[in-house]
Amino acid sequence: MVIAGEASGDEHAAHLVNKLLKRHPNLQIAVMGGENLKAAGAFFLFDLVEHAVVGVFEVLKNYRFFKSLFSHTLNWIHANNPKAILLIDYPGFNLRLAETLRKKGLSSKGGGTIKVLQYISPQLWAWKPKRRFKMANVLDSLAVIFPFEVGCYHDVSLPVYFVGHPFAEEDYLSPVKYDQDGSLLLLPGSRIQPIQRILPVFLDAAERIIHSFPELKIEIPVPNAQIKECVEKIISAKPHLKNQILIPVNADKVKARVALMSSGTMSFTCALAGLPGIIAYKAHPLTYWLGRLLIKVSYLGMANLLLPDNPPYQEFIQFEATAKNLSKEIVGMLVNENESSSFADSSQKLKSILQGPQELEAVDWVASELGIV
Repeated sequence: MVIAGEASGDEHAAHLVNKLLKRHPNLQIAVMGGENLKAAGAFFLFDLVEHAVVGVFEVLKNYRFFKSLFSHTLNWIHANNPKAILLIDYPGFNLRLAETLRKKGLSSKGGGTIKVLQYISPQLWAWKPKRRFKMANVLDSLAVIFPFEVGCYHDVSLPVYFVGHPFAEEDYLSPVKYDQDGSLLLLPGSRIQPIQRILPVFLDAAERIIHSFPELKIEIPVPNAQIKECVEKIISAKPHLKNQILIPVNADKVKARVALMSSGTMSFTCALAGLPGIIAYKAHPLTYWLGRLLIKVSYLGMANLLLPDNPPYQEFIQFEATAKNLSKEIVGMLVNENESSSFADSSQKLKSILQGPQELEAVDWVASELGIV
């Protein structure tokens, strides 16, 4: 059983499931995830990504739904008794599930038969580092995708393996490519609530940018039809921009000149592609102020965290995320085309980091834990 609760986890999980089924076609895999896992050839149980939320306020608002979903998930596990459960990031739901499986005696850590594995570590280095003790208590094995993350678990008994980042694999095809004649890329995220907060700001900034560069097209790639509907509703308030905007769904490749990005996985994808741009993010006020108290890192974007001495992207968070600030920065990049070379340099540095001392591939790690090597 594979559980991925967010768009990025869904993408990584689908990539891994595809490899597993190609190598072991008789392996039976049931999945909870999104569109990518649905297309991966496994038995699809529920679209968890469609209901993804972020932030304390949003979780509380959807408490009844997640309580019911959690109960149904436990019932399915109890009835079907999978050999192993592979959790993909999404710690709020997944670690609670692992803890409950242990308490109910279903997982191997609780005396049962089900192995509980996790692929992709929670961001311990950013906040809640003590989660590692709970993880050691409920997980059988963990695979991480950044080499420095292995050291985050040095003082617990949990077996941790660096399996490489999916974006650094030879067969990975980036959905983004830098093109001097490309579009203005707007990447507001993959969850409805954050999109509703940041996309209007992105569109206001785009209006200002288009005023200076009227030939520039705008693209807003989306992962599914639900997000497309949300984006279209927000765009309807800007009828004069509507004809200049494309909204590709699950696009194979987008050629872009510059990007306005939320801080998620797509910003890291853009950094690896050497795409110029900036990061902007707005959270619910309650989530933002709690985050200020709890989060202990200097940046939100992973590329910036990995290259702290020379971060590729400027970040405009909460009150700084204004149309004026964003448009001014983007126009500056469009005027000075030479800036693209610094983003290309950052891309090469990031790729060298991701190709660190890899112990084994993710597919080999899962197969080994299942005993089917």
